[in-house]
Amino acid sequence: MTMTMNNYNKKVLLGMSGGVDSSSAAIILQENGFEVIGATFIQYSMESMEEAVADAKRVADILGIEHFVMDLRKEFEAEIIGYFHSEYEKGRTPNPCVKCNKEIKYKRFMEEADSRGIRYISSGQYARVVKEEVGYQVKKAKNISKDQSYYLYNLNGKDLDRIIFPLGDLDSKEQARQLLKSKGVEFYQKKESQEICFVKDDKYIEFIEQYFNPETKLGNFVNTKGEILGKHEGIHKYTVGQRKGLGIALGTPHYVLDINPESNNVTLGLSNQLEKSACYLSDYNIIYDNYDLTGKVFSCKTRYSARETLAEISRLDEQLMVIFKEKVRAVTPGQSLVFYDGDVLVGGGIIDKTV
Repeated sequence: MTMTMNNYNKKVLLGMSGGVDSSSAAIILQENGFEVIGATFIQYSMESMEEAVADAKRVADILGIEHFVMDLRKEFEAEIIGYFHSEYEKGRTPNPCVKCNKEIKYKRFMEEADSRGIRYISSGQYARVVKEEVGYQVKKAKNISKDQSYYLYNLNGKDLDRIIFPLGDLDSKEQARQLLKSKGVEFYQKKESQEICFVKDDKYIEFIEQYFNPETKLGNFVNTKGEILGKHEGIHKYTVGQRKGLGIALGTPHYVLDINPESNNVTLGLSNQLEKSACYLSDYNIIYDNYDLTGKVFSCKTRYSARETLAEISRLDEQLMVIFKEKVRAVTPGQSLVFYDGDVLVGGGIIDKTV
């Protein structure tokens, strides 16, 4: 959103992870006249968050802002980790960052802000909330290569006038680093983490196998006719579209086409068999009230790193049906499909079935 002063309340609750982005967001907010209160939430263990808390506190001290810790381990265990391993048990590929934004970051931060009489909440995510004639809209970041609007489709339209994304107008990550450098923050060159925050060293298979007996997930590789091709090591180790690491030689490159949690079969096939014409979305959200999908063509992303593709979208009972203009590869159950009208984020949902 455009950061104008609000005479009623100048306070903003900022999620501070101890990284470059949220730390630079604190600087931008402060320079725009906001009274920043920083909060670092503990999601998995106190030990894993020691460095993050210390770095966030260091920045808060430099800027002279209040900082506190929110212990959300109980909520995180129930809402995120429980969902994460149960999706793999079902042969689906979860997206914990989307779930965290919905159930933890914005829901809990909004509740915390309300309890403290704070008008705004903020984060170091690269996106924008812009006030237009039709109201507030979520838009892609100016720096498209850093855009994180994909993770935000569960935001509620009525809350948008309270959400600020300070980094949405930055041209580059380097600008964020230089802001920190200008304030004497020593870790301004800190590397970005590409891992799931609660999985150490990206060893997610070892992590999820703590929650169920992997032997129960063993089964067969089959072809599209149901003929057995060989044994696999557990459905939780595979995802739709996967080619490498299958542990089976079939003469030609084969890909995971489908994962069946009832039979524990993993269906393999050729590259062209990955292409899908449509899919159904469950647990969907459309950000803006009474938004009419009829007759529009949207730009869709079937996962964060996917290129955009055009599609028509319609409501169908409790789901959305997405019909692609051109076939799309590796549309993966459990992942989020997010759709845009130009650079405006409209909504999204969890891919349930493909056609």
